[in-house]
Amino acid sequence: MSKIGVHSFVWSAGSSRNELEKALENTHRLGYKLIEFSYLDPKQVDVAWLAGRLRELDLDVAISMGLPPEGDISSDDASVVANGTDILDRAVALVRDLGGTKLAGILSSAHGKQERALTRQSWDTSVATLSKVADRAKTAGVTLNLEIVNRFESNMLNTAAQGIAYIRDTGASNVQLHLDTFHMNIEEADVGLAIRHAADKIGYIHIGESHRGYLGTGTIDFAAIFDALVAIDWDDYVTFESFSTAIVDKDLSLKTAIWRNLWDDNIALAGHAHRFIELGLETARRKADLVRQAHVPV
Repeated sequence: MSKIGVHSFVWSAGSSRNELEKALENTHRLGYKLIEFSYLDPKQVDVAWLAGRLRELDLDVAISMGLPPEGDISSDDASVVANGTDILDRAVALVRDLGGTKLAGILSSAHGKQERALTRQSWDTSVATLSKVADRAKTAGVTLNLEIVNRFESNMLNTAAQGIAYIRDTGASNVQLHLDTFHMNIEEADVGLAIRHAADKIGYIHIGESHRGYLGTGTIDFAAIFDALVAIDWDDYVTFESFSTAIVDKDLSLKTAIWRNLWDDNIALAGHAHRFIELGLETARRKADLVRQAHVPV
């Protein structure tokens, strides 16, 4: 069986107990095994209750986030870097307290379109800062998964190869890549080859369509992606991510430019996505088996 997750913004952008409960129940009912939340403020959410419900429903959890400009750990301003460090440490603690192991997203710099090119100083500051966060995260049993995003959402990590170089510079074993097919479709020369090249550094994967809507209705070559995942023996989560103006988070919707209503029925959307991913991976496995079979007459 495939390990398939879903982003909670498929269900709701809210964090009230009722909204979280509905998201958990929908996730469980449709056969997903992990739910990903954008960062939840422990002051607004009963973390102990949420951790308990995750255990009761046998759901894994991941937390994703993007650093704000005032918490950019690649900044030349030491106070901004210190604030970003605190944000990351709090996020690691949240993952730990929810019983999860994955913190993902834009963790190396601010999330959003930048107005200047990346400098070596910014790269080095980010690497040094994240390395220290990673040391503390390791004690908490948490991996830091660096999302590789398109040029309009970061000026630092736009390709898997850049992410590999960043991980190398950190020297940390619990810093990994968070690959997202939506972003890779924009930036990579070949998405399947990039997955193969990054194989041993990947910690988390987002599956999303080129327009953020129903899988298979855009331009992404998912067959090649599923083939690559099977080729590298990927056995961890692939998480479905989709956005529509049907559900709006005022911060993330602006940063990711969600201007169109690509779906209204999130149950139909998520059910289709689960079937699409499961069948895609199964088909890729069957193709790989056929390629390896040698039908020699006896």
